[in-house]
Amino acid sequence: MGFAVAPIKFGTDGWRGVIGADFTFERVVLLAPWAAKVLETNYGQAGTKSRVIVGYDRRFMAEDFAQVAAEAIQAVGFDVLLSQSYAPTPAFSWAAKAHNAVGAIVLTASHNPARYLGLKVKGAFGGSVAPEITQQIEALIPQGQVAPTTPGTLELFDPWESYCQGLQALVDVTKIRGAIASGKARVFADAMHGAAATGLERLLGIEIEELNGDRDPLFNGGAPEPLEKNVGEFLSTIRQAATENPEQLRIGLVFDGDCDRIAASDGQGNFLSSQLLIPILIEHLAQRRGKTGEVVKTVSGSDLIPKVADLYGLSLYQTPIGYKYIGDRMLKSHVLLGGEESGGIGYGHHIPERDALLSALYVLEAAIESGQDLSQLYQSLQKRTDFYSEYDRIDLPLPNMQARQKLLDSLTQNPIQAVAGQKVVDCLTVDGYKFRLADNRWLLIRFSGTEPVLRLYCEAATSDRVQETLEWARNWANSV
Repeated sequence: MGFAVAPIKFGTDGWRGVIGADFTFERVVLLAPWAAKVLETNYGQAGTKSRVIVGYDRRFMAEDFAQVAAEAIQAVGFDVLLSQSYAPTPAFSWAAKAHNAVGAIVLTASHNPARYLGLKVKGAFGGSVAPEITQQIEALIPQGQVAPTTPGTLELFDPWESYCQGLQALVDVTKIRGAIASGKARVFADAMHGAAATGLERLLGIEIEELNGDRDPLFNGGAPEPLEKNVGEFLSTIRQAATENPEQLRIGLVFDGDCDRIAASDGQGNFLSSQLLIPILIEHLAQRRGKTGEVVKTVSGSDLIPKVADLYGLSLYQTPIGYKYIGDRMLKSHVLLGGEESGGIGYGHHIPERDALLSALYVLEAAIESGQDLSQLYQSLQKRTDFYSEYDRIDLPLPNMQARQKLLDSLTQNPIQAVAGQKVVDCLTVDGYKFRLADNRWLLIRFSGTEPVLRLYCEAATSDRVQETLEWARNWANSV
């Protein structure tokens, strides 16, 4: 029986495939030069030699695939700067802008399981390219390999130095370092064996307590995604520390495989998703840093986000799910912060890219400058806005794409009128189906674009109502 190889198709952020099956050296040699050509067409300057950045994370053979991609791009006439080490994906977006390149090619599969590798395309402006750009690349692939021409140059570069300097200029590193050195604050980080490893120590110039900083391409049998279920050891470590010195300020930070997503922990070892971090960061930037601008959230973002934006007189803009929509808004508008439920947070005064290390620095700064635990900061915002909520999400595997279509047909032909005994008062269809219910809870039903998976999101006043709503949605999906 033959193995059906999936076509090269870009998803929400890059092309990903199973190593050795979909993701092979031959396909990278085919794809990378076309990606470089499209970047040159869209961002190059007439009459000048185009430069391309090539970087990678710590996945299995990522550096080997990066070398092959760099050589293939060089062979068709580009000057290539190839990273001399792994680094966060945002460091390569930064490098594209800092080195006046037409863009960057990054070998990473982000938070996917270990068997995957992928390729992300970043533009000259320092962020993910728009879908039109990746569609141009996909359209050229059937032509076969780009014809070789006079080769360009190939040089190694350090991706960390300029990037770290850029981040250090945005925060009070001296204050953070002083709090750690004096014992006032204790910082824990879970690098999840990914590209965040060593990042905070490079930025702060002081040792922190980093877990899973070693390279493990199997990710300890899991996936490098900053979800509560994946960081049990990390949370236990912080709980233990809380018994040793209860008075100390403890801050935990969690990063995904390529360091563009973040989650955190408070001083008691309670997990904090970006749904809780985004309101804290809005307050910190607006109140302590005096920054202004639009707040951008996706449809799955917490209802607390607009309420905190309102506290500081900041306008709100809502997008479909996917950081590319936030990044695109940053290119068009004065944005303070843009964030998504899955952990991607970025800043309009930086590059239009989610950046977990910059978010980590701002989280540290917020806790240290306020002298408050992260949960205290969050609870204070709940109190000031008089808005209290719980949130959860489940991903429901479907038997096949036919089942997915059946559910979609049901949503359009038999609109849902009530959920868990609550009347539907509004339905937003900018991305999936977001049902606002009579008691102000909401349920979002949306489908993965690439696999038979149903994603269910809910925010409600209590955890019981969240679980009741998600259980209703699961039963609805199974009954159609």
